[in-house]
Amino acid sequence: MPDPVSLRHRTLPMRGRDPHERHRPATTLELLFDLTFVVAFGTAANELAHNLVEDHVTAGIVGFAFATFGISWAWINFTWFASAYDTDDWLYRLTTMVQMVGVLVFALGLPAMFKSIHSGDTLDNDVMVWGYVVMRVAMLFQWWRATRQDTGRRRAHQIYMGSIIASQVLWCVLAIVDLPVTTTFIVMCLPLLIELGGPIAAERRYGGTPWHAHHIAERYGLMVIIALGEGLIGTMATLTALSADGLNFDVAMLAAAGTAVTFGMWWTYFSIPHGEILHARRDRSFGWGYGHLPLLGAIVAVGAGLHAAAYFLEDPHHTSLSLVQTVLTVAIPLGAYLIALYAFYAVVSRSLDPFHLLLVAGTVIFLVAPVVMAASDVDMIWCLLVLSLAPWMTVVGYELHGYRHNAEVLERLETDRGTRSASN
Repeated sequence: MPDPVSLRHRTLPMRGRDPHERHRPATTLELLFDLTFVVAFGTAANELAHNLVEDHVTAGIVGFAFATFGISWAWINFTWFASAYDTDDWLYRLTTMVQMVGVLVFALGLPAMFKSIHSGDTLDNDVMVWGYVVMRVAMLFQWWRATRQDTGRRRAHQIYMGSIIASQVLWCVLAIVDLPVTTTFIVMCLPLLIELGGPIAAERRYGGTPWHAHHIAERYGLMVIIALGEGLIGTMATLTALSADGLNFDVAMLAAAGTAVTFGMWWTYFSIPHGEILHARRDRSFGWGYGHLPLLGAIVAVGAGLHAAAYFLEDPHHTSLSLVQTVLTVAIPLGAYLIALYAFYAVVSRSLDPFHLLLVAGTVIFLVAPVVMAASDVDMIWCLLVLSLAPWMTVVGYELHGYRHNAEVLERLETDRGTRSASN
């Protein structure tokens, strides 16, 4: 019979988890935490779609970039900390719940922020900042616990805490002081640099934290799946717009197109051996982790584009976008995702396969062809169906030949890791 005391979530010291712990999966608490980001990403995608169809294109793109960075960065901060210091005690659980509240408050502020960009003199990000304050106070408490209980890494913890405090103070000042929208975004570069630079200094100069490579890779993969969910939601929106008169051939083709886009993006992302790369080369963690920011944004934006397509299919008179422009709302973020994925792989694997250039060229054909079709007044459904083939160029290329390059990358990493271990 197990010891009853061992079943309690009593307070445990934050001394850092084993970065080489075997079979380290994502926890149910982490999965619950991720659900708040479903709401946040969904709100950002919905606001982008509305801004696009109302001809607020620039405001929509700027607001979306700002929103998705804030959402992704909040998630990244918690995820890397949890990989190193997840005690799963009652105090850790309640602090995580507070962070979840902050994410929801942040999401509540997104509509006002989007609206202020195209119709206001100043940026209305007050609610977003207050949501961030809630998240950051909870995060500071987590780091404070680690500082007291994992004294060997105290200097790294202090750098993390200092960067959070400095950047958060600046975010609050920008929320309080009414500056023109453009000026606000320019000044935001300072807290942004502090946000990004703090972890780099802590990990590179002061020993860092004991994060787990395969656990981190799994966590990012789960967040990518959440982002891909926006594509399925966008597909469902387009199907709803078209199926008012019942199921028919057009509905079936549209369902195939939307699902194929999402499935193809999933296949391409998980073709990369993320965990193996991080495990062999922990020094590449920042290129890998920060490299996900444009990937996540582009994936969510594809879902927003499909939402815009739904508005067009429901009634072309209810959107300011033409057929060509509507196709571009899907083609541009899809192309951005695919090109960014190739660049991401080249950077984190430190390799360049000439075959990838051929695949990129073929991908561009499937991105451009639907736009040309739309310009020739071809029905939206057929444009989306051709567009859905773009990620499959990479899928087919990988399964026929590209997997060999992956094997070479993994072999080189393993050899390099063995050499480094022997030299130490």
